[in-house]
Amino acid sequence: MDTTKETLSCYHCGDACEDELINYDDRSFCCNGCKTVYQIFTENDLDQYYELQQTPGTTPTFISNKYNFLDKEDIVSRLLEFDDGKFQIITLYIPTVHCSSCIWVLENLNKLNASITHSQVNFPKKTIRVTYRSNEISLKELVVLLSSIGYEPYISLEDYSKGKKAIDRSLIYKLGVAGFAFGNIMFLSFPEYFEVNEFWLEKYKYVFRWLMFLFSIPVVFYSGWDYFRSAAKGLRAKLLNIDVPIALGISVLFIRSASEVILDLGTGFFDSLTGLIFFLLVGKFFQQRTYSFLSFERDYRSYFPIAVTKIQYEKESNSKQYKEETIQVYEIKKGDRLLIRNGELIPVDGILINGDGHIDYSFVTGESEAVSKVSGDKLFAGGKQLMGVIEIEAIQTVEQSLLTQLWSNDAFKADKALVFQNLTDRISKHFTITVLLIAMISTSYWLYHDPSLALNVFTAVLIIACPCAIALSSPFTLGNLLRIFGKKKFYLKNANVIERMAQITTVIFDKTGTISSNQSSDIKFNGRPFSSDEEPWIYNVLRASNHPLSRRLYDHFKRKEIIHVDAFEEVVGKGIKAMINNHEIAIGSASFLGVDQTEKNYLTSVHVSIDGDYKGYYTFHNTYRSGIEKVFGRLSELLTIRILSGDNEGERDRLTALLSNRVELFFNQSPQQKLDHVKALQKMGEQVLMIGDGLNDAGALAQSDVGIVISENINVFTPACDGILAAEKFSELPNYINASRSALRIIKWSFVFSFLYNVTGLYFAVTGQLMPVIAAILMPLSSISVVIFTTLTTNIIGRKIT
Repeated sequence: MDTTKETLSCYHCGDACEDELINYDDRSFCCNGCKTVYQIFTENDLDQYYELQQTPGTTPTFISNKYNFLDKEDIVSRLLEFDDGKFQIITLYIPTVHCSSCIWVLENLNKLNASITHSQVNFPKKTIRVTYRSNEISLKELVVLLSSIGYEPYISLEDYSKGKKAIDRSLIYKLGVAGFAFGNIMFLSFPEYFEVNEFWLEKYKYVFRWLMFLFSIPVVFYSGWDYFRSAAKGLRAKLLNIDVPIALGISVLFIRSASEVILDLGTGFFDSLTGLIFFLLVGKFFQQRTYSFLSFERDYRSYFPIAVTKIQYEKESNSKQYKEETIQVYEIKKGDRLLIRNGELIPVDGILINGDGHIDYSFVTGESEAVSKVSGDKLFAGGKQLMGVIEIEAIQTVEQSLLTQLWSNDAFKADKALVFQNLTDRISKHFTITVLLIAMISTSYWLYHDPSLALNVFTAVLIIACPCAIALSSPFTLGNLLRIFGKKKFYLKNANVIERMAQITTVIFDKTGTISSNQSSDIKFNGRPFSSDEEPWIYNVLRASNHPLSRRLYDHFKRKEIIHVDAFEEVVGKGIKAMINNHEIAIGSASFLGVDQTEKNYLTSVHVSIDGDYKGYYTFHNTYRSGIEKVFGRLSELLTIRILSGDNEGERDRLTALLSNRVELFFNQSPQQKLDHVKALQKMGEQVLMIGDGLNDAGALAQSDVGIVISENINVFTPACDGILAAEKFSELPNYINASRSALRIIKWSFVFSFLYNVTGLYFAVTGQLMPVIAAILMPLSSISVVIFTTLTTNIIGRKIT
């Protein structure tokens, strides 16, 4: 009898090749579907899929007419997140995502079809966000492609139309089953615990034992099944994860207990077995709820401190009379008229009403080519307006999760080493094998000295030792502090920024719009007066710019009639050129206008020319932020401070008097020079924090170890930066840095606590003084105690940030 087919497993999915055995390329497959997927991967240079984990795939689903409904445009439009006629973006739920190989192949879909430009997996939520060229591949073709490689998406039109999200309650169900069984088994075990010899109890004790055995079956094979599945996946990938000793401990307890009942040798350890799984699930449930709370607080309770200009027209004035109001993005309501200036982000889906739209959707699609839009066209959130000002009407409210998603785009992630993440990975990698060795050695000892304790020792060692507390200390400490910062208007891209900020040695400030306030300044004009026609021209050109000086000068003017700007170009850090009614208006620095200044003007100034005729310049007497002396005084005790300014040296004496000699000052710095300055410091081994306005210093912000934008009633959204700080919280900057450093100390103390717990627990387990059920209680308690400790201490730190 040939048993070859029975012993072979599928190279792709790992299932036994029982019904059908297909040999291809010296490999065995259980069906043509798995063989086809293997061919697709190898032909497209995706065979690394099988190197990350053994048999990582799932059997593909081949469909014919199942997704014909995706040919209907009205249905597709409800499913899409973004559609500009060229690119489409959709997020799909993929239930079969389960390992690193899945993530790898799904994030390399562009190798299977070049029309797919970007794909990103959210592993905890089992979703994939795909950007593709809609004129080359349809949504139906994309879904069929995913299904053909074993990743069929689940699409529920009802959920999309009602805006509902599926809630995974499986852990609650498993916890309920384990709790019910554990309680009943404890109840049935009482007569044996107290050695009650009552006639009826003694008569039915064998029935009780079999009932306990039956109660344990769903607990092991339903409630505890995830531990076996995770351990099996780890072993197939030749990795010993933390679930291996847990699954081994559960197996030993169940087999030993079942054997005792079946062979009538005793009661078994069903109470310890079900209690073990119940308390493990309690710990997992607590961690999941805490993590979900932190994520909810970040995504929905704290908002980016980004402002947008809302316009209100008087109904009876034919759009001549209007009022502009600065509001926060989360205050936008459907139907609001919004003003989007040059370089500003469109925060919400809307309809273009006035102006010429030149929209850069690179934040969304990754393609930097601008798309022209006219009045009546739909604009999507995440686009960036170029070349002038537009007015849009919001057609929905702002989605905070979309802004977070844009900010977290892989294109703007920096590859920076993280000390605690690397340390946690190293500990977890060697922890399991150490625990298994200790369990085997201690069990061997007790088998020789007291065999009755050997099983308890073996199981207790496997259960009590756990690196979970170590693994949880960093994400919960940094995650909770991330939430606290967000509520206090300091919004960071992710928790890793806190770790990097704690290691900063040098802080660099931009001047204009960063340490100087945009709210007030003394502005004077030096030159020939403007005509009645020229003032509205200048007013409308300034209206289109988002530069801090343009905004201040725009607010300085009295309200003028809105005039269409025919052409608009803003050169970063230099100035603006625009056309209105065939007249050229130039506003900017002296060098930008080609003005030869014979007399030195050391004040911040903006020059103006119309049709090549130089009119004069505005001078600004800067107003610095309240409490700046105290902020720089406290920072100087912690860090080296530098100020890089694109302005001339007119403010040097004033800044020196204000900040004494604690700060190094650099003037006449172009955006490129600011970037080079940061690079030079980093080559010297400095960890650099760059704080700017996100306009003239975007390159330096991206290059720095931590880049923070100061937001003061302006729409500044630079995905390359790491944080956005509301201007009114500028005085709290030293507190944020101190809080970051305190967070790292909390993590270190958590590591010490976890180490002491494991050493103490292993001592009692190895010496036979610890029952498995007690170990099962202590294991999740260690994780819970770390979560409580990190949460409470970070909350205390947060309260110190006034």
